[in-house]
Amino acid sequence: MKLYEYQAKEVFKEIGIKIPQSKIIENVESLIDATQEIGFPCVIKSQVLSGGRGKAGLISFVKTQEKALEETKRLFDHPLKIKKLLVEEAVDIDKEIYVSITVDPEKATALLIASSEGGIDIETLAVEQPDKIIKEPIDMRYGLMPFQALSVAYALNLDHTLAKSMAKLLIKLYEAFKTYDAELVEINPLFVNKNQELIAGDGKLMIDDNSLHRQKRFEKVYDDYKSEAEYDAMLEGIPFIEFDGDIGLMCAGAGLTTTVYDLIHYEGGSVANYLEFGGPNYKKAVKAMEICLKVDSKVILVVTFGTIARADVMAQGVVDAIEKLKPNRPIVTCIRGTNEVEANKILTAAGLEPIYDTEEAVRKAVRLSKGEQS
Repeated sequence: MKLYEYQAKEVFKEIGIKIPQSKIIENVESLIDATQEIGFPCVIKSQVLSGGRGKAGLISFVKTQEKALEETKRLFDHPLKIKKLLVEEAVDIDKEIYVSITVDPEKATALLIASSEGGIDIETLAVEQPDKIIKEPIDMRYGLMPFQALSVAYALNLDHTLAKSMAKLLIKLYEAFKTYDAELVEINPLFVNKNQELIAGDGKLMIDDNSLHRQKRFEKVYDDYKSEAEYDAMLEGIPFIEFDGDIGLMCAGAGLTTTVYDLIHYEGGSVANYLEFGGPNYKKAVKAMEICLKVDSKVILVVTFGTIARADVMAQGVVDAIEKLKPNRPIVTCIRGTNEVEANKILTAAGLEPIYDTEEAVRKAVRLSKGEQS
């Protein structure tokens, strides 16, 4: 789960990492109080979970109340339906640094990444100038050791006093990483101001979804999701991605889904959504189809190959879903695997055509999505 910038900075502040003075607002009327508290110049930052906010025009540097009001209105009226803005003091910057801690799954360690080239796209820097990126593995049995943090700080070409401050900050950052079961904790840019203080200019904190049962502090709310379907899928624990095509896809397994997704496009169709109908979700056909029906698609294509997940259970679930929900669009089924014969009997008895071949099912769904008869 990704946190918003202001949430990550709340954590930074609590553990002793300095952040700019700031105030969160949820409407234009709150701007005056915020700017009176923060002063000018200030930065108005959209609180969205996507990256590249600066390039997308979602962050504004303003020097006057008039300009602040203009930019606040513009951002709240943005098509992204922005709910919150962070009004933040402008920092007198001397230098920008990059620091993060993430997971190295190959070596089963945490990994501290730092660069003296902060404030830029770290992925691009890694490709174009990899020599400017410092990587320090962290054995999580012992945590980030002081000598490691100080070594990284000196590698950033900081003077002795600032290097000691940086080492303390990195250890605090690791505390946040561990405390919140993070996949990533990042400060980019980490400002060095004219007084040689370290200040978190931006912040990312991404919590491992597998640990959300014990990380209750930052629970997701409806406003964090783009659609009702996406929100419902999250509540059910069903992996779900929404696109803008015509075919709603209920599919079992990432590999099969990727194949079906490609086949749909190969046949000239487009995908409206992907919903994971396999694994622990194979008995959730009614809820799964209810979510798919909330997406603006023209046909729903169900493709599975069940081994532990029984095909007859999934088929009966689809039939029950159709009877209960009475979908207003065609349903194409290609349900195979364990108890496949029984599954096909169930589908046939319900008036559905059981299709054995994935490509044939895809072609039928594409034809139906284009308004052709099956």
